[in-house]
Amino acid sequence: MSLYGSMRTGVSGMNAQSNRLGTVAENIANANTTGYKRASTEFSSMILPSGGGNYNSGGVETQVRYSISQQGGTSYTTSSSDLAINGGGFFIVQGNGGENFLTRAGSFVPDKDGNLVNTAGFKLMGYEYKAGADPTVVVNGFDGLTEVKLKDEGLVASGSTKGTMEANLPSGAAVGDEKPTSLVVYDSQGNTRILDFVYKKTGVNQWSLEIRDRSTYTAGPPATGVIGSQSMTFDAAGKRISATPATLTTTPINNLPGTGANLGALTIDTTKTSQLGGDFTSTGGGIDGSKPSKMSGFEIDKEGVVYVKYGDGNLIPKFRIALATVQSPDRLLPQSGNVYSQGTDSGVIVTGFAGSGAFGNIQSKALENSNVDIANELTSMIEAQRNYTANSKVFQTASDLLEVLVNLKR
Repeated sequence: MSLYGSMRTGVSGMNAQSNRLGTVAENIANANTTGYKRASTEFSSMILPSGGGNYNSGGVETQVRYSISQQGGTSYTTSSSDLAINGGGFFIVQGNGGENFLTRAGSFVPDKDGNLVNTAGFKLMGYEYKAGADPTVVVNGFDGLTEVKLKDEGLVASGSTKGTMEANLPSGAAVGDEKPTSLVVYDSQGNTRILDFVYKKTGVNQWSLEIRDRSTYTAGPPATGVIGSQSMTFDAAGKRISATPATLTTTPINNLPGTGANLGALTIDTTKTSQLGGDFTSTGGGIDGSKPSKMSGFEIDKEGVVYVKYGDGNLIPKFRIALATVQSPDRLLPQSGNVYSQGTDSGVIVTGFAGSGAFGNIQSKALENSNVDIANELTSMIEAQRNYTANSKVFQTASDLLEVLVNLKR
């Protein structure tokens, strides 16, 4: 049996080296594939029971492994939709059949419908911002995910909802003195409205603030057009120590004259108001919202928030890219298109956002290169060739000896 066993062992060795050569060929072919992860062939011995002075040669078994957890180098581009993950995690993408996969290949471009699609045709998935609220991730599944779509919707306007007003109130002002400033805000149709902020000294270290809609305000009595008010108290150092109410929220203004638009309730942050010597100064202020403008591009930050950029310079968050990971990334199942699906040994898929937990940051205008080292692959190819030849010699020698044995009977 040992001659037959030697031939079988030689065949086993040649088959193992063929598998190794196959992974080397695949690695070299994908050396320039974005996000590709190197495959390698691991060997283990196969021993057969022997006894009674006879030796049964065994063979060798192979298992293909993927270095999915090993990050490749980074190359930089000029496209804002090219994305790389610096750290752990995978992009979640969806195929044409609606099935979700994981990938590190972030070479995305908008298709005709505005969906961000990578080279293999998989759509990038994320969570949509609704009413400006930061989306909530579903940790243990893909529920709630939608295609990241950046389609030009023509002119778009957004109403103001929150802002800030910072001012220094002169400590030497007399009781009853008023100090005005103003802020431009946007209604639901993008029309500009002017709100006057009028500060009035009511006592020592005491001021009141009224927010007036300039187009409807009348002094009265009774006064109309006052949409918000707040009382402030300052300490001896001029720092604001209290305010009533603590959060300044205006009342909505519906059916603005001449339009069907409305100005919703505004939350105004006044915490940086001070009372110091010198003149009254408005030290800063701002408001969200925008007038009608056309989409001019988009930006993606390191936390995966996708902002649509409009002609007026405003950035509006539209989507947040979702990332996913598993306990054992190297046990994921590779699929065509440089994507991976969950395997029985990979662990449960956990989703989250970039920059949190085990997830790395997202880098725009960058791509993750293949983690293939061509020099190592060429070395492995030469070794596979030599070992295949050596195993073929074993098979040939055993075959020749078997022929000698058969000829003895003749």
